[in-house]
Amino acid sequence: MPLFEGLGTGGEKTAVVIDLGAAYTKCGFAGETGPRCIIPSEVKKQGMTQVSPSVKVVEYNINTEELYGYLKEFIHMLYFRHLLVNPRDRRVVVIESVLCPSHFRETLTKVFFKHFEVPSVLFAPSHLMSLLTLGINSAVVLDCGYTEALALPIYEGIPILNAWGSLPLGGKAIHKELNSQLLEECTVDTGTETGQSLASVMTGTLPDEILEDIKVRTCFVSDLQRGLKIQDAKFNIDGTAERPQPPPNVAYPLDGEKILHVKGSIRDSVIEILFEQDNEEKSVATLILDSLIQCPIDTRKQLAENLVVIGGTAMLPGFLHRLMAEIRYLVEKPKYREVLATKTFKIHTPPAKPNCVAWLGGAIFGALQDILGSRSVSKEYYSQTGRIPDWCCLSNPPLEMMHETKAPPPLMKRAYSTEK
Repeated sequence: MPLFEGLGTGGEKTAVVIDLGAAYTKCGFAGETGPRCIIPSEVKKQGMTQVSPSVKVVEYNINTEELYGYLKEFIHMLYFRHLLVNPRDRRVVVIESVLCPSHFRETLTKVFFKHFEVPSVLFAPSHLMSLLTLGINSAVVLDCGYTEALALPIYEGIPILNAWGSLPLGGKAIHKELNSQLLEECTVDTGTETGQSLASVMTGTLPDEILEDIKVRTCFVSDLQRGLKIQDAKFNIDGTAERPQPPPNVAYPLDGEKILHVKGSIRDSVIEILFEQDNEEKSVATLILDSLIQCPIDTRKQLAENLVVIGGTAMLPGFLHRLMAEIRYLVEKPKYREVLATKTFKIHTPPAKPNCVAWLGGAIFGALQDILGSRSVSKEYYSQTGRIPDWCCLSNPPLEMMHETKAPPPLMKRAYSTEK
């Protein structure tokens, strides 16, 4: 326990594991079964009051200096408000997405090494870390997060990078659709009047935290047959398609005076955007099938029988059942039936909630002190080079060169030499 670390045996202190997500950040210590804290990935702008809106930490479209300030304040809050440890004493394992922009990784690394002076940093891909919780080497990992859904096949511990697929279908897309439908169809009761439209009461859009709460408390994923009928009724122009009977309406308290009446037709239809195929016939289910098609043919059967679904959006009631039904439904279509050699699909059940699977994998990897030391980038290496190697770039120096200041052997020099 960090509060009693002085009573330990004097060995190396456990690493700090941080999963910096677009919506929420999971933070804790290696070797533990769950994160110590799960907090929104946001900070207050400097000079802003407590009632002012917060800003997202994971913002890729802002300048580096502003991003550096946000990350410095956010990491400081993690260490000294939630973890209560000295950052100089512990290694850091950062769970990242394979699509994380380089300038964000470099800025985050600069914050850790220059400001907090941590001993070392390891950037671990979330898809790879998820497999450590199951003890398997091959799987198709689907990460349904806040901003996007990303599928990446991994065979014998090696990511098949040319087979990845991504769509902007996640919690953010659901919130946008939910906000639109609430403003158009729902009414609000106030202390003086009843039946007012939500648009006349609320200015602009609903806060993201309210949309998140409404989604979690009231919305659910319909089964395949019901979902197809909902989609037919939505896109049928002549109105001949009949919509299934909606669930009951729900009264949701916005504050002490306002009561929002959420229609049942919104509760079961807002999640359908994840499974509605667009003009290119893409959906969350097709991400897995399209990724399998891009994989070598002798790996597809094993990958199809090892599906791993992570991310907060996957925690919606009925999501996994609907995903499997969609895959079995789509695989019978000519586009996939003639290419895929298997029709057997199985989803693993990781030993953690979907939103914490990647963090748990990082905690398992961070507990392996010897391996963590050889895989991490040390502060000395960063001070000499000023950069952080990319985990999938073959032009980087070997791992041994990240920690040894002495010259590498001649063969190693030739094997990793660059053209000059």
